[in-house]
Amino acid sequence: MPPEPPKAPAGAAPEGPRRAREVETLEEFDAVALGGSFADCRVQAVDLTSRTFALLVTDTSQAVFLGCPMEPQALAHVRAGGALVFPPVPGLPFDPYRARPYRPEELYAGLAEGGYGATPDAQTYAWWLRTSAERDVFASMLRSIHDDAVSDALDERLGGERVVGVMGGHAMERGTPEYAGAARLGRTLAAAGLTVATGGGPGAMEAANFGAYAAAYDDVMLGKALDVLAGTPSFTPSVDAWASAAFEVRERWPDGGPSYGLPTWFYGHEPPNAFAAHIAKFFANATREDGLLSRCSAGAVFLPGAAGTVQEVFDAATANYYGSHGDPAPMVLVDRAHWTTKLPAWPLLQALAEGRSMSGRLALVDSVDDVPAALERLDG
Repeated sequence: MPPEPPKAPAGAAPEGPRRAREVETLEEFDAVALGGSFADCRVQAVDLTSRTFALLVTDTSQAVFLGCPMEPQALAHVRAGGALVFPPVPGLPFDPYRARPYRPEELYAGLAEGGYGATPDAQTYAWWLRTSAERDVFASMLRSIHDDAVSDALDERLGGERVVGVMGGHAMERGTPEYAGAARLGRTLAAAGLTVATGGGPGAMEAANFGAYAAAYDDVMLGKALDVLAGTPSFTPSVDAWASAAFEVRERWPDGGPSYGLPTWFYGHEPPNAFAAHIAKFFANATREDGLLSRCSAGAVFLPGAAGTVQEVFDAATANYYGSHGDPAPMVLVDRAHWTTKLPAWPLLQALAEGRSMSGRLALVDSVDDVPAALERLDG
C-alpha cells in the first residue's frame, strides 16, 4: 500500500490554498525575477518585450502570462518551459487582461481630434454590438475575461475604503436644481471621508461624481463649474459637446477629488462621465450592478429614477434581505413623493424588511440635504 500523506500536528489549523501572486507592473516583474522564479505568479498586461533576458534565465514553469507582449524567442522559451501563456488579442479596441480601472482620459482618447466615435469607448461599444449580434463565442469569452479582470482591479484599488453608492437616473440634466442637489450630495459625502461610487453614466450619476470631484475646491468653484456644465444640459444630441464641457471643467480646475464610476457597454448609448477618477466599465450589466452594490459598504443612496434605479433598489434590498454581503447596508431613498406615489417602491421595501434586521437600515428622506444625517443614523 502507498504510504499515507503526512498529517498536520494536533491542534494545527489546516493549511489553506496558496494564493497566486499578481504581477502588474515592470517594477513588480523585476522584483520577482531577482528571486529566480515566477512559480504561482500571474503576470497581467505587462509589456515584456524589454525583458527577454530575464524570461530566458528565470524559472517560469508554473507561471501564467495574461496579455503580455514578448519577443518571439522569449515566448517560445516560456511556453517550452511549461508556462501558460494567453497572448494579446490583436484588433481589439480594449485590453481584456487589463490590470487597472479605466481613467476618463483613456476612454475618451481622440475626442478632440475625431469626435466621440473615434474614442476607445465608442469603438468598444461598436465591437460589443457587432459581436453580440454575431453570437461569437470567442468574443463572449473575451468579454467575460475583461469583466473579471476589471472586477479584480476594482477590488485592488478600493482596498478598505468606506464606499457609499449614489444611484439615480441618467435623464437628470445639468443646469437643473436636481443636478445641483446631487452634486452637493456627492461633495458632502466625499468631504466627510466617504468614497463616492455611482453607475458612472450621465445625469444623477455624473452629478454625484462631479460633486466628489469638487470636494477639493470651495463653494465658488462649485457654482462656476455648474454654470459651465449647464451650457450643455444633456449628452443628446451631442456626446462630443457634453463630454468636452466636462473636460473643460477638469482643465480649469484640475486635481479634483477621486470617486468611482461603474458604467456598462450594455447601455453603451449612455456615455461614461468624465468626473469619476476610476472607471470600472463592464460588458455585462448584471456584473456591473452587483459589482457596484456589493461594494457599497457604507450604504447606498437612491435618487429619483426610473426602471434602472428601481432595479438597483431591489438588488440592494435582496442582498440585505438574505445577508448576501454580510450585515445589511444602509439604504436611503430620496424624494418621498417619488418613492411613495410615482414609483411606490418604499411601501414594498418596508413590507419586505418587516421583522428582519434590514428594517433598521432603511430611510426615506425628502431631499439630498437630509441624506448625510440619515446615513449616519443608520450606520450607528
